[in-house]
Amino acid sequence: MDAVLGIILAAFFLLTVVTLLKSVRIVPQQRSDVIERLGKYKRTLSPGLNLLVPFVDAVRTKVDMREQVVSFPPQPVITSDNLVVSIDTVLYFKVVDPVRATYEISHFLQAIEQLTVTTLRNVIGSLDLERALTSRDQINKHLSSVLDETTGRWGIKVTRVEIKAIEPPPSIRDSMEKQMRAERERRATILNAEGHKQAQILTAEGEKQAAVLRADGDRQARILQAEGQAKAIRTVFDAIHQANPSQKVLAYQYLQSLPQIANGTANKVWILPTELTKALEGLGGALGGLANMVGDEPRHGGLDPVAVEREATEAAEAAAAEAERVTAEVRAAEAEVSGAADGQQGALPAPQPARLVN
Repeated sequence: MDAVLGIILAAFFLLTVVTLLKSVRIVPQQRSDVIERLGKYKRTLSPGLNLLVPFVDAVRTKVDMREQVVSFPPQPVITSDNLVVSIDTVLYFKVVDPVRATYEISHFLQAIEQLTVTTLRNVIGSLDLERALTSRDQINKHLSSVLDETTGRWGIKVTRVEIKAIEPPPSIRDSMEKQMRAERERRATILNAEGHKQAQILTAEGEKQAAVLRADGDRQARILQAEGQAKAIRTVFDAIHQANPSQKVLAYQYLQSLPQIANGTANKVWILPTELTKALEGLGGALGGLANMVGDEPRHGGLDPVAVEREATEAAEAAAAEAERVTAEVRAAEAEVSGAADGQQGALPAPQPARLVN
């Protein structure tokens, strides 16, 4: 009898514990539990401690209220130019109404995946490959608007849709790489040509400016040189005009310049008078006669006429000697030329000396 009573007490204690466990429900933060009573929706438990009717109330679903991220597997999509591309998508969503997410659709995650695939095919099917690769923002916005409108009836809010990757076929990728490589080479060639063009332009401009500066410098130098020569000539002329040299001095300067004329490299033949002594005597007489000319005397100081005549005679004799030496060299050169011609032409006749007319 005592054993039966012990069993009954143990069963009652166990039932009491189970009842307490069934009546107390602790819900964590950011989660909602949907409660059904006898198979009918009763209420939604909020986070914290909640009491239930044991053996009457039951938890239907436990809904996570946090934003969730789902990455869908790659989906083959055909573009408007009949190319098959593989697209990976990432979906961000959150449950805003756990009751509707529980009772409006059976598997909302699978439904969102299929809706994303069909919408993506519709959007990509209206674009070619190039626009599909460069219009990701537009595709994302279109997918977000369509999914948000449809999933709103299910108590789900789609916050963001991202296209993770768009993979064209391998042959198309090779063609795109070749096209990109050709485009880069074209741009590089254009940049090199532009750089070479700019370099040539800058070089030409530099040479032009240098030529202008050189011409201007040459012009300035010539102007300064001409001004210097003009000043020198003016100075010499003024000095001669102020000194008022006599004809004797001019004749003396002429006799001194004769040796310098004879030493010139271009002077090959000299015609000298035969009666050089008479010529010198006539020249001396002329110099003596010039002394009697009116106004022939210099303005300042006086010169000895005998000394001047002597120096003039010595200068004339030196000039005559130099002229005879040059004439002898010319005759020797002519003789050599005549000997080289093997006697075909006779010796050149001696030049007839000119006579000085007094």
